[in-house]
Amino acid sequence: MFETALHPRSFDRLVRSVRDGQVERFRASLARTTARLGDRSIVHINSTAEGGGVAELLRSNLGYLAAEGLHVRWLVFEGDPPFFQITKRLHNRLHGDLGDLGPLASEERAHYDAVTTRNLEHAVALVSPGDVVVVHDPQPLGLIPGLLDHGAHVLWTCHVGADITNDVTRSAWEFLMPYAQRAAAYIFTRKAYVWDGLDPRRVALIPPCIDPLSQKNIDLAPDRCAAIMRATGLEDGVAHGDAVFERGDGRLERVVRKAEMLEHAPVPAGAPIVTQVSRWDRLKDPVGVLQGFADEPGLDGVHLILAGPAPSSVADDPEAESVLTMLRDAWLAQPSALRERIHIANLPMADVDENAVIVNALQRRSNVVVQKSLAEGFGLTVTEAMWKERPIVAGAVGGIADQIDSGEQGLLVDPRDLPTFGHAVRSLSLDPARAHELGTAAKLRVRERYLPPRYLSQYLELIERSM
Repeated sequence: MFETALHPRSFDRLVRSVRDGQVERFRASLARTTARLGDRSIVHINSTAEGGGVAELLRSNLGYLAAEGLHVRWLVFEGDPPFFQITKRLHNRLHGDLGDLGPLASEERAHYDAVTTRNLEHAVALVSPGDVVVVHDPQPLGLIPGLLDHGAHVLWTCHVGADITNDVTRSAWEFLMPYAQRAAAYIFTRKAYVWDGLDPRRVALIPPCIDPLSQKNIDLAPDRCAAIMRATGLEDGVAHGDAVFERGDGRLERVVRKAEMLEHAPVPAGAPIVTQVSRWDRLKDPVGVLQGFADEPGLDGVHLILAGPAPSSVADDPEAESVLTMLRDAWLAQPSALRERIHIANLPMADVDENAVIVNALQRRSNVVVQKSLAEGFGLTVTEAMWKERPIVAGAVGGIADQIDSGEQGLLVDPRDLPTFGHAVRSLSLDPARAHELGTAAKLRVRERYLPPRYLSQYLELIERSM
């Protein structure tokens, strides 16, 4: 286990981005929680410092709390490849999917517990009795009994789940329940994800949020987007603007790292782009996105970019390389003329801020953003695109369906119906007025529901109630 540095971020800069009343609620809940905590800390624990929505959620939001004077820390749980294979199995099953078909038996529990014990030895050295600890997702969940014995006050947040409970989801619950039940509160992003057998009095529903001032979401002028796209190799042409971004401490840096591209040639300058940005996860279904795009007539001249982090950069996702291999095979199986319009990008991850601004530029440059997940916990990539006023085609699953009313803030489809997905992409690609209408409504929805003041207020109020 190791600690990740938090950089204070000025909450006052958020005021102009949020709806009336959200700031006042945050200030009130902050004052009450600060008084209740005294000199105790709020400690968050997850399984990766970069890559994925939880890491991004923590990096931005904990910085706002730190700037407001709360004692906040971020610890990262470390595991070995067999451990992360087990937790990926649990992750898939919580989504209702059998994943690699592997077991969750006594051998898997023994290894899960052994890795947890090693991390707990570090955790008790970093966490003081009385601290509030928020544990995220299945990977560090096993820490809860030991942290409680140490005198910490522990809450657990589950960011994933299935729309419909089945025997597959229950098998994951059964494995994890002994650790989860003892938490003082259980936080889920949606009511449908709440496990049977948990004390309903301890359940809280807190959807996540995006940070409009992060590198991934901050406003970028079109010439800056083009410069970043071309500096990274995501689009052809000579950049006429500066491919620069501003770090949290005010330093200006230049985007210098290239994406690893599988393509015939770069996207031509100014060509229409359809984009999906996600981990290389089978449940994000990049192969289905490719096939649905390839099978749809009437998209001549439109280019598809499937982008994600290099598999080696995400320690807790052992299936990424195999998914990327399947995607490469699907690309190679297309006729040459189609391959020229389909681009697979491993985005550079060595610099978290640089990666974030590259994703920002790619989403803003895209004519249509898609997220055709087969299952989805919440879908922050959708929220990000909504904030950027992009027209969206997404799977009607999980938290995506909470964010978008189909036909009002975007288009939702059955993610397994590839022809309908392709038709929806074409309809928005060929109707800029409709695309603009949906994008405008999408940003308003995010402003109302999915920004940090609401999210932080709910967490602080829960901490206050549960102590």
